[in-house]
Amino acid sequence: MAIRVLHVATGNVGRIALSQLIEDPRFELAGLVVSSPEKVGKDAGELAGLDVVTGVAATGDLDAALAVRPDCTVYCALAETRLFEALDDVRKILAAGSNVVASSPVPLVYPWGLLPDRMIEPIEDACRAAGVSVFTTGIDPGWANDLLPFAIASTCQRVEQVRCSEIADYATYDGAPVMFDVMGFGRPVGEDLPMLFQPGILAAAWGVSLRMLARGFGFELDEITEWFEQEPAPEAFDVAAGHIPAGGVAAVRFTISGIAGGKEVLVVDHTTRLRDDLRPDWPRPAQDGGSYRVEIVGEPSYRVDVCPSSAKGDHNHAAIAAGAGRIVNAIPDVVAAPPGLRTPLDLPFNTARGVFAAALAG
Repeated sequence: MAIRVLHVATGNVGRIALSQLIEDPRFELAGLVVSSPEKVGKDAGELAGLDVVTGVAATGDLDAALAVRPDCTVYCALAETRLFEALDDVRKILAAGSNVVASSPVPLVYPWGLLPDRMIEPIEDACRAAGVSVFTTGIDPGWANDLLPFAIASTCQRVEQVRCSEIADYATYDGAPVMFDVMGFGRPVGEDLPMLFQPGILAAAWGVSLRMLARGFGFELDEITEWFEQEPAPEAFDVAAGHIPAGGVAAVRFTISGIAGGKEVLVVDHTTRLRDDLRPDWPRPAQDGGSYRVEIVGEPSYRVDVCPSSAKGDHNHAAIAAGAGRIVNAIPDVVAAPPGLRTPLDLPFNTARGVFAAALAG
């Protein structure tokens, strides 16, 4: 029997996740919630960019949508600039008796050690009371710096350091709030620092992955440090999200490091350019546009490059699709899981059972 799913938000991640929910026979789309008034009333197929009519019309009312009593809700609303509202949304959905898989809010990837108990307990209480679970993940933070390094390190006799990198050109990424408000592209270098580079934010955003890795490997981190560098545009140019003036930030690199025993043992390393020619001394991707990389120093040592591609778009589209696929494919395991906040440490390694279903049926 298909799992009845409510879907929330149709942005970059949400639109792709919605298309899978419509086309994948494992799921039945029971409802759709949007935040833009102009999308209210439109069919889910249209909002997913599909040439189908589903009969499911978008609503702006989460409470009304929950009345259909879905087995699971896919939550893809932007949370970087509305953390408390997003946490309240998730708690409300859980309290209504629906499991949740989500791409945000990121702190729920692994909240312990980051959020205070007073923010975690309402989520856990709602799960226990309704007998449901919540699983928040993506590609990075997410699969590229939790499940993938665990899989590779499982072949090692000894590990000294794990480094997880994203190396990408974001020129074609059209998420203006993330690009300009969160990452600060286009702003004067070293001035008016954006949200991402305010003290403690990097360590909070990717510390969830570092703490989860440490727990999975069986040790505790002594501290988490952060570092970033910005590179100005040599002249003005345009990208998909908007205009970058001369002297405005056009490339950034940042690292978040987990320290144990005085050593950097777990590292997340991001290099983001808006032009390929900027900072050639920074890490280069394994394919044009962008890639993910896991490097393990140990016995044996590894450098594993992951090069996502898509028939529907470039490397940025492929990376977003990977994050969407990760949460949607986790739905059956999250529905079957014991009540509570779930992480990759709790769920089966294989959360992709059934992804061949449509192809085999055809």
